[in-house]
Amino acid sequence: MGEIREKTKEEKEHMTKSTKDRFRPVKSILVSQPRPSDAKSPYFQLAEKYNLKIDFRPFIQVEPVSIREFRKQKIDILKHTAVIFTSRNAIDHFFKICQELKIEMPADMKYFCISEQTAHYLQKYIVIRKRKLFVGVRTAADLFDYFKKHKGEKYLFPCSDIRKNDIPDNLAKNNIEFTEAVIYHTVAADLSDLKDIKYDILAFYSPSGIKSLIHNFADFEQGATRIAAFGPTTSKSVKDQNLILDIEAPMPNAPSMTGALELYIKKVNNI
Repeated sequence: MGEIREKTKEEKEHMTKSTKDRFRPVKSILVSQPRPSDAKSPYFQLAEKYNLKIDFRPFIQVEPVSIREFRKQKIDILKHTAVIFTSRNAIDHFFKICQELKIEMPADMKYFCISEQTAHYLQKYIVIRKRKLFVGVRTAADLFDYFKKHKGEKYLFPCSDIRKNDIPDNLAKNNIEFTEAVIYHTVAADLSDLKDIKYDILAFYSPSGIKSLIHNFADFEQGATRIAAFGPTTSKSVKDQNLILDIEAPMPNAPSMTGALELYIKKVNNI
């Protein structure tokens, strides 16, 4: 065991400064997602309420797999009786592949969507039949009971090459037949134009966003920049990069990212 020594004056001053940096007033936030299309977004309300500058910039982007790459997976779409959709990207790229392969989805195909928003977006491509549509509330776990009730289906799970394990793990655990189809790649967006721009808070929603930050700025120094993360895997990714996690969501008193941000802002801005 190493010896315990008293910290030097310089180390104490650095720690004091670092602690103070974590509680500087917040004036600007960069959210690593597209700008909300809803004018009533909580982000816009937060900006107006606390006179904040809130910008939006996706840190990741998706690239479709080629038909050649899809064919290498040897997946017969029409041998499945149900499709699981977890995002608009999955819907867009799936039906693009169907179009290129000249595949028309049968009327009796069942669709399992992670949320109402995703289910509503599906109407862009098919006529919704209620008895064939099963919708969760917000997370993949909301679909698990549906999977058990419809255990006899042959599920197709269109997804990215980077995805959460919750759905495949649940299906495998319950011995439910499914095929995972990689239909797009998640890659880091080019953020070089942000090199000299500073924000008080960077808000992340996925580990991919953190990876993109490090990919774009290998010498990133956090300094006084606070980092907010939504979800346990995103929070873990922040810590794995030896960054300081200042704001974590969801929490019992803040189930949303904007809620967690507001609590922090009230504290550091002395509101």
